[in-house]
Amino acid sequence: MKKTTKSVQSAFTETGESLKQWRLLYELKATQVAERAGISLGTLHKIEKGDPTISTAAFLEVVRSLGLLENLTESLDPLNSDLGRARINENLPRRIR
Repeated sequence: MKKTTKSVQSAFTETGESLKQWRLLYELKATQVAERAGISLGTLHKIEKGDPTISTAAFLEVVRSLGLLENLTESLDPLNSDLGRARINENLPRRIR
């Protein structure tokens, strides 16, 4: 397995901390989020600590359980960027919405 770069590890750590802060803002216990996400409490703790070895599915289930999945997917949509909108008519694959 390739070693995680410092910038990616930093992103994992920041994202995990942000998810924990969202959980606390919603006044949810870790056990509640883990149950809603269908993961173990240990996996949730790994996500919140920024462990890069957790599965993408587990990460996204936590994001979903906190009501943030739509925000995440929208933030990654190229059509939500100036560049994406500017280049939409070029030879890029069309997305069906």
